[in-house]
Amino acid sequence: MKIVEIGKKISNFKAKSTNENEFNLKDFQGGLIVLYFYPKDNTPGCTQEGIDFSNNYRKFKNLNTEIIGISKDDIKSHENFKKKYKYKFDLISDEDEKICKMFDVIKEKNMYGKKYMGIERSTFIIDKKGKLLKEWRKVKVKGHVEEVLKFIKDQN
Repeated sequence: MKIVEIGKKISNFKAKSTNENEFNLKDFQGGLIVLYFYPKDNTPGCTQEGIDFSNNYRKFKNLNTEIIGISKDDIKSHENFKKKYKYKFDLISDEDEKICKMFDVIKEKNMYGKKYMGIERSTFIIDKKGKLLKEWRKVKVKGHVEEVLKFIKDQN
């Protein structure tokens, strides 16, 4: 599988999501998509990032933009996480890391001296034609959603 690049079309992909239907990237063409990868459901940074996106959901929708969160957690975990924090958007389960690898977000991490492979918090914007428009890597949660929203406003 090819790794995505700015300005290049992203291969269509399907995945299990909190929506009753399977997520299918091509169903969202015609608008922008904010695809954000986060390490784990119910952890402080990931919860806050989800809350920030959810609190600004209407602003994104008014700019013809859909938000989708992705982690390796299973659908049951995602359903509970979404319900607990009342997220207004769907979450994709990427247990086999296929999408994570496509976007090159699996990186070596270090926690308490232990090295492991996990998701590096990253955000991608896909344009109306399915091309990668913008990416943020090694995202810090504070102020990030506002930065993404400003970038999208500047596109319109």
